[in-house]
Amino acid sequence: MKNGKLGYAVLGLGIGMAHADAAYGYDRAELVAVCDIDEARLAKAQKRYAGVTAYTDFEDLLRDEQVDVISICLPSAMHADFAVRAMEAGKHVLVEKPLDITPERAQLIEDARQRTGMICGVVHQNRFNVDMYPIREAVESGRLGSLILGTFAVKWYRDQSYYDNGGWRGTWEMDGGGSLMNQAVHTVDLMQWLMGDVESVTSHAGIYNHDIKTEDTTASLIKFKSGAVATFVSTTCAYPGISTEICLYGTGGSVEADADCLKTWKFTDAEDEDAEEAAMLTRYGGGNLAALPEDAARLFGHQHVVEDMISAVRDGRPPEVTPADALRAVEIVCAVYESARTGKTVTLS
Repeated sequence: MKNGKLGYAVLGLGIGMAHADAAYGYDRAELVAVCDIDEARLAKAQKRYAGVTAYTDFEDLLRDEQVDVISICLPSAMHADFAVRAMEAGKHVLVEKPLDITPERAQLIEDARQRTGMICGVVHQNRFNVDMYPIREAVESGRLGSLILGTFAVKWYRDQSYYDNGGWRGTWEMDGGGSLMNQAVHTVDLMQWLMGDVESVTSHAGIYNHDIKTEDTTASLIKFKSGAVATFVSTTCAYPGISTEICLYGTGGSVEADADCLKTWKFTDAEDEDAEEAAMLTRYGGGNLAALPEDAARLFGHQHVVEDMISAVRDGRPPEVTPADALRAVEIVCAVYESARTGKTVTLS
C-alpha cells in the first residue's frame, strides 16, 4: 500500500504500458513500480509516470513492500514462472493472455492461486466489449434458443517485421503458436464463453506468408458438448487486417458482430424485428468508443480489466476472468494444434 491506496506494479513494458496507464489513472490504486530488462523502456516509463520506481531485477520488485499487485506482461511462455513466483511472494497478479502456452503450464498458475490464497486475474478484455453484453444476455436468457452454429473468423494482418521484433513471436518455445495462440486466443475465449464446453476439434494449420516456426493460418471445425458446431478461422495473412467475426445462430434467432460492433440482431420473438434491430445497431453498432455517450461509466479494454483486478483485491472477491476461465481457451488452442499435427479429430477431456 502507498498513501492508503493499493500499490500496483507492471512487469514487462510492451503491452504492459497499457496496464500501467490504466493503474496510473485509477483512484483506488497507485502505480508504484515498473520492471523490465530494457533500460530505455524503463526511462520512458519513469518520464511518463511521476514517482514510479524502476527495477531491472524481478526479485527486487518482489521485495518492494509497497507493491500489492503485479501485472505479468512477458512473452507467453514466461507467464507461469513469474506469476507463481509473485504469488508465492505474497503478491496478487494479473496475467496477460494467453495464461501460458500449454494447459499444464497454465494449471501451475491456478494451483499457485489455490495454494497461496492470492487473487489472480487474466486479461481477456474482449468479454467486455460493448456488443458482448447484449449477445451474452441473449444466450443466457435463452432468447437465442438452442445454439446450432457459430462462425468465428479472426482475419488480421501482421507483416514479417512484427515477428522479427523481439525474436519470440511465432515460435513454439516462447509464443506457443502463431495467429491462433497469440492473436485469436481472445476470440477462442469468447467462443467457449458464449457457446459452452468444447467436445472436439478437427483442424488444419499452416505457414503461408511469413518466415516463422508455428503457423499464420488455422481453420477448424469445433463440436460442442451441447451438440452445436462452429467453424473457427485465424490468420495474420489477411491484408491489411479485415475483421473479427463473431456469429451465433440458434433456434430463436441470429446475432453477428465484427469485434466490438454489432452487425445483425434478428429474433423470432421480436414484435417489430426491423425496429428492434435498428435500435440495437444504433446503440451497439458503432463499437466501444461510439457507446461512451450512451454509457459514460462503462470501461473497455485494459482499463476495465485492470480496474476490475484492483477492485477485486480491495473488495476481497474473484476478478471477472479467473485462471480457471482462461485455462479453457489454452486447452482449445492446444487441441487445434494437436489435430493439425496429427490429422485427427482431438477430443477434449
